[in-house]
Amino acid sequence: MMGKLDNKSAIITGAAAGMGKGVARTFVRYGAEIALIDFSEAVFDTAEELQKEGYNALGYKVDVRDAAGLKNTYAEIAERFGKIDILVNVAGVGDLKLFWEADDEFRDRIFDVNFKGTWNSCRAAVPYMMNAGYGKIVNFGSVTGVLAVDPGMTAYASSKGAIMGFTKALAQDLASHNITVNAILPGMVDTPMLQKSCTEACPEDPQSIKDNIASGIPLKRLGTPEEAGEVAAFLSSEESSYVTGTHIVFDGGSTLPETPATGWSPNT
Repeated sequence: MMGKLDNKSAIITGAAAGMGKGVARTFVRYGAEIALIDFSEAVFDTAEELQKEGYNALGYKVDVRDAAGLKNTYAEIAERFGKIDILVNVAGVGDLKLFWEADDEFRDRIFDVNFKGTWNSCRAAVPYMMNAGYGKIVNFGSVTGVLAVDPGMTAYASSKGAIMGFTKALAQDLASHNITVNAILPGMVDTPMLQKSCTEACPEDPQSIKDNIASGIPLKRLGTPEEAGEVAAFLSSEESSYVTGTHIVFDGGSTLPETPATGWSPNT
């Protein structure tokens, strides 16, 4: 059977682990050839893992904050694949600090990775898409900052809110070039980043934190990176050919409740 991403070449940032790796795994199953971008050496392990399973996957160690590095890397990828059809921007950091504890250095690091990293990646890939008259861009934002926030999220929420505004504006700029730009807004997904937060919150029993988070989600579970990959695959395929400048919330319904998950409702 033909896969929905057959004959497509894709770049995925933040692909060494977690959400990015889940997207990568989903994309290769649908037939795409992929280039994995990450600042971690582990990106080569992920690429090798996929290669051993028979998929066409290349690993590149580059920091999304490095605009020149991305430009050179994407030029190499375009030459290797002959084109860049799809760009999925997953790379991000989620460190938290209360507003009065967050200095400029902390704020700038969050913005440099989350927002500027997405900007840099798009800037490096868009010329190839414009020349081809075709492209699909998927930016990973978050429900944080757009639909919900928790304490300590001023920097993170602002950076993710900026990605949503950027996605809409870029979609408008690129529409005439047959390039669509959309965003995915994840809620709680079972990634190493979430595991790290749970371990920091309760080193003796991080699973109890994850279980507590899951209990407050209407679907009563965390999302998986591969499920996020399915949403990204839809937005990167011809199934979404008339979809641009919008977002898909991927949160198991966590932003639905009007009241905290206390069991109370008007009917109780």
